[in-house]
Amino acid sequence: MTRDSKSLSQARYSQFAEGYVTSETHAHGSDLERLLAIAQPRKHWQALDVATGGGHTALKFAPHVEHVIASDLTPRMLESARRFIAERGMDNVSFRQADAENLPFDREQFDLVCCRIAPHHFPDAQRFLLECARVLKSGGLLMLQDHLLPFDDQAARYIDAFERLRDPSHNRAFNQVEWTQMCVRAGFTVEYSEGYRKAHDFLSWARRQEPDAATIAGLIDRMRSAPPIARDWMNPQHWGSPLATFENRHILIRARAS
Repeated sequence: MTRDSKSLSQARYSQFAEGYVTSETHAHGSDLERLLAIAQPRKHWQALDVATGGGHTALKFAPHVEHVIASDLTPRMLESARRFIAERGMDNVSFRQADAENLPFDREQFDLVCCRIAPHHFPDAQRFLLECARVLKSGGLLMLQDHLLPFDDQAARYIDAFERLRDPSHNRAFNQVEWTQMCVRAGFTVEYSEGYRKAHDFLSWARRQEPDAATIAGLIDRMRSAPPIARDWMNPQHWGSPLATFENRHILIRARAS
C-alpha cells in the first residue's frame, strides 16, 4: 500500500474496529458457510487469513485446520479480533500485523490463504495476489471474497464512488473478468467462482463508519440518481425511509497456486 492509503486505512479501522467485530454482515451470513464449503479445508493445513478485520473468517476456518494466522494492517483491529476469538475458546489462532501487499511470511508457508471482503481497500490488488501466490505452497489454495462490479464502466465507477463516499479508504472493486485475469497473472488457476448478493440495512451499514448527516444525505441522493444499471445492481428497497436496504454483490473465488 502507499503511505497515504495505508495511514488512512489504519486510522479509520482503528476508530471503527469494534463495529466490524459486531457487524452482522461480517460476522454472519451464508457467504462464510460458502467459503468453507468451497475450500474443503483439511485438519493438517496451515492457514493465513489476510486482512482479518473482526476475525470472523479466521474463526470460521480454525476448527477445520491445524493453525490459522490472522493478519491485519491495523493493530487495534487485530486486538479486537484477538478478544473476539479468545472469547469463543479457539486456541489455534495467532495474530500478526501485516500489509496485504508485503506479507511478512516465508515462501510456500501456507496450505490455505483466505481474504474476505477486503481487497477493495488495497491500492494494488495484483501485488496482493502475487504475495498470496508466494506464501502458498505449490498446489495451495486461495479463497477470495470481495465486492463485485458490473461490466458496464459507468455503473462500475458509480458504485465505487458510492462506496467511497461512505468509506474513503475504499480504493476500487473489480468485475469477474478482471479478477480472473489478475489471478491468472499471479500464477493461479481459477478452479471455481460464483456470485453472491449481500443485503444491507442502509442506516446500519452507513453508520458503521460514523458519517455526518451530510454524508448520509449524499448517499441517499446518489442512490436516487444512480444510472439504471448501477441502481439495478444495488437493488435499493424502501429508499429514503428508515427501512431502506440495498445490496452489494460479491465474488467468491477458489484458485490454486502453481
